[in-house]
Amino acid sequence: MNTVSDLFESVVAESGDEPAVVFGETVVDYSDLNASANRLARRLVAAGVGPDSLVAVAVPRSDRLIVAVLAVLKAGGAYLPLDPSYPAERLAHMVVDARPLLLLRTESVTSPHLDVPEVVLDDPSFEARCAQERSDDVTADERGAPLTPGHLMYVIYTSGSTGVPKGVAVSHAGVTDLVSTQARLYGTGPGDRVLQWASFSFDAWFWDFTLALMHGATLVMAEQHDLLPGESLRETMQKYDVNHAVLPPVALGITDSEGLLADGTITSTGDVCTRSLAEEWSKGRRLFNAYGPTEVTVGASIGGPVEGVQEEVTVGSPWDGGAVYVLDENLRDLRDGSEGELFLAGTGVARGYLNRPGLTASRFVADPYGPPGSRMYRSGDRGRYADGELYFTGRIDNQVKVRGFRVELGEIEARLESHPAAEIVVAAVGGEDVSTEYIVAYVRTSARHDVSEAELREYARRALPEHMVPSAIVLLDRFPTLLNGKVDRKALAELASRTTAGRHEAATPAPSGEGDAGEEESCERILCGMVRETLKISEADPQDNFFDLGGHSVLAAKLAGRIRKELGVTIPMRSLFEANNLAELAEAVERARRA
Repeated sequence: MNTVSDLFESVVAESGDEPAVVFGETVVDYSDLNASANRLARRLVAAGVGPDSLVAVAVPRSDRLIVAVLAVLKAGGAYLPLDPSYPAERLAHMVVDARPLLLLRTESVTSPHLDVPEVVLDDPSFEARCAQERSDDVTADERGAPLTPGHLMYVIYTSGSTGVPKGVAVSHAGVTDLVSTQARLYGTGPGDRVLQWASFSFDAWFWDFTLALMHGATLVMAEQHDLLPGESLRETMQKYDVNHAVLPPVALGITDSEGLLADGTITSTGDVCTRSLAEEWSKGRRLFNAYGPTEVTVGASIGGPVEGVQEEVTVGSPWDGGAVYVLDENLRDLRDGSEGELFLAGTGVARGYLNRPGLTASRFVADPYGPPGSRMYRSGDRGRYADGELYFTGRIDNQVKVRGFRVELGEIEARLESHPAAEIVVAAVGGEDVSTEYIVAYVRTSARHDVSEAELREYARRALPEHMVPSAIVLLDRFPTLLNGKVDRKALAELASRTTAGRHEAATPAPSGEGDAGEEESCERILCGMVRETLKISEADPQDNFFDLGGHSVLAAKLAGRIRKELGVTIPMRSLFEANNLAELAEAVERARRA
């Protein structure tokens, strides 16, 4: 087994002059990337970072982020990703819970003002001190202790069913097998370009990172708005000649595959890859379908290349060094094809949940099929084996996937229930398919408090990341119940499929794009109609905000596609996010028409 530093430094020795990272117009080769990371690592060692030290990293997408992560790992530490776009309350919880030794950030990132020593990476005085450090690889003597595969590599926080996010602690132990699986299936190397699509806060980011930098390929990075599914993502992949990418089905579903990743690979992960998506994306490229929760080192099994039309797309077989068992409630092996719970074992299994020994003990259990002392992770996922291939079939609990994100509905419910006006909260998922999925929260309020749906939604937004904020909050006087008096969640889920932004009526058809669209009022009218159809709501006025109406990033990409197709105007995705209301968005459309 090796650590990330070992693997990366061996690549540098062979591919030093090859481009390692591309970000905008910036290109950094392996030798320069390694040297920068070594200089920063020595500053971190001087600050006390060593094996099993945790370092929080709050750096926007850029080549500087890659330098920071490599430096933390070279110093022997483990990185804690802090996405600058997350709510301050959530970031504060993560920092207080994890107790990192240091916080690395850039000037553009607002400090959470917590009792953690900070290093501002782009501060000129700090950059000057880094420049004075040696650029050769950091040694064990400098760290003060050897770095082994058993030491901590990263801690990533995931949604928690009790309402509190939990940190998954992952060591270097599974990295060698992860890289081995990548080499066997993908064969990436110098000349290949790997898209860095996933958010830094998710373990899929580490897959992109390793698929490029542990194999001598180039990691292609871009601003978030250039990676939004649809035309923005497509243009970015074409511009940088990307030939390897990992994307969730929701992104694949609204991005035109024509001309992308020619003779390369696409990996679907994070949600169910449907038959139609598999048929489209397997043409002209190799398609893989991967499965694995955060509690293992990125993944557990992978299927492909997918060939031809399949009734059901498999998630294949365990990757190198791993095992996936399908077990019944008595932990008996169900290799006969019966459906059971998926238990994950092997080198990639995480240490457990940071500072949560009770929860760790309940989910990371003894592996009766492995060597003495080995553990397996009880995933809560269901699946079955057929003809040696593994199939994912769903969940056994209240966890869901929304637009590829893992979400515990219980965390959303707990946040809203903490509001003094909320008595009962039940969250459910609605939508027609993965690209239109959204969360609806049903709330019964106390007679003693007067609160609006908008106020409750804003309360949720202050603590939950964007993908967990309900698109709609519906106030109910009473909940449907079962005969035993419990809330009928199935009935609410069915209601959620008919509810968007709190409105139940069918959408009013949009006016035709033909005719006089040059007048501001006409443009607003047409745009409001498009929004109503995109969000399937009955009302959308010029003063409404697209996201307050229930929109999200995927639906924004769909709206941009309609504007381009029906009005012949291509507007930057940034305009959709920056517009305070539909009137401002209409003005952006008009400016683009006149340009």
